[in-house]
Amino acid sequence: MAAALQTNIRTVKVPATFRAVSKQSLAPFRVRCAVASPGKKRYTITLLPGDGIGPEVVSIAKNVLQQAGSLEGVEFNFREMPIGGAALDLVGVPLPEETISAAKESDAVLLGAIGGYKWDNNEKHLRPEKGLLQIRAALKVFANLRPATVLPQLVDASTLKREVAEGVDLMVVRELTGGIYFGEPRGIKTNENGEEVGFNTEVYAHEIDRIARVAFETARKRRGKLCSVDKANVLEASILWRKRVTALASEYPDVELSHMYVDNAAMQLVRDPKQFDTIVTNNIFGDILSDEASMITGSIGMLPSASLSDSGPGLFEPIHGSAPDIAGQDKANPLATILSAAMLLKYGLGEEKAAKRIEDAVLVALNNGFRTGDIYSAGTKLVGCKEMGEEVLKSVDSQVPASV
Repeated sequence: MAAALQTNIRTVKVPATFRAVSKQSLAPFRVRCAVASPGKKRYTITLLPGDGIGPEVVSIAKNVLQQAGSLEGVEFNFREMPIGGAALDLVGVPLPEETISAAKESDAVLLGAIGGYKWDNNEKHLRPEKGLLQIRAALKVFANLRPATVLPQLVDASTLKREVAEGVDLMVVRELTGGIYFGEPRGIKTNENGEEVGFNTEVYAHEIDRIARVAFETARKRRGKLCSVDKANVLEASILWRKRVTALASEYPDVELSHMYVDNAAMQLVRDPKQFDTIVTNNIFGDILSDEASMITGSIGMLPSASLSDSGPGLFEPIHGSAPDIAGQDKANPLATILSAAMLLKYGLGEEKAAKRIEDAVLVALNNGFRTGDIYSAGTKLVGCKEMGEEVLKSVDSQVPASV
């Protein structure tokens, strides 16, 4: 089997997204490496399977991590903890203190998915999604890196025309801790006319410089182009955003900076996505644009993400949701979670060789024609979540020569 794989993958190309940012460029990070077997390193990974398809895809990603690590002298101690709806059912809160403690004490955190219809009518503080916001805050992650790459094997899976989608390779850098999702005051009250009024606050200060530096460094390691997305023609918070990003540009003369209003950016992502290299934007705009960018690739089930802090463990997760409609049916695409595990190795632990094994293994599985339902097309082989994971595992063993 290994020989056959080698025959099929000699010209695998690794997109720039997979190799764009070195761990050092986003330093300082703190990685605790425990004493392990002679010649090996050991890391503690907290697994947060969560809800819906989360447990299925995290289980597969865990196996892939173990396999890639074992081949590169890395051992893992995994701790599985509840979050989201699973935690609500177990202990009555979306993020137990025990989960927070385990995450903080680990070297990295791998999350599956959160949410489901079962908890839709819960009070706000008892919604599964609250657990996601709380774990991000607890880990103090502020920079969310979301790559969107149209792989040659999947260009026909995109809803866009081939000539538009082919060659797309961009990175969305989203600010995670500020903006309207966290700003105060917020709430629902009754005004003097007896009407209910809902209100939120979009507020930014020091968070702008912090995320902008990550974005400039990311662009520097890619193709040297950074587009800052805001709404500075309407919002004061965006006026400050544009002012600060522009001021920092002088520190990165090798990076070409441009600005774009968010409504135009949403249009341009569909019209001409290849114009973008690295995008930096605020919390809510990044939330929306990264999901839009994901569909250019053909499926939200293909895209990983990394959420990083100044120090301490990062949070790594696929950008898809919990997909309760297909949970437990072996229909989920595990590749986004597997690629999130690769990002964990690369950005969280600095284990780039093990990360590359996983990235290459995904490309091999796709080259060999295996597809889950969300990326299936005529002439390829339809497989379930488990079989796709097994095919990636087989390919992890192969040292894949990748052209760069």
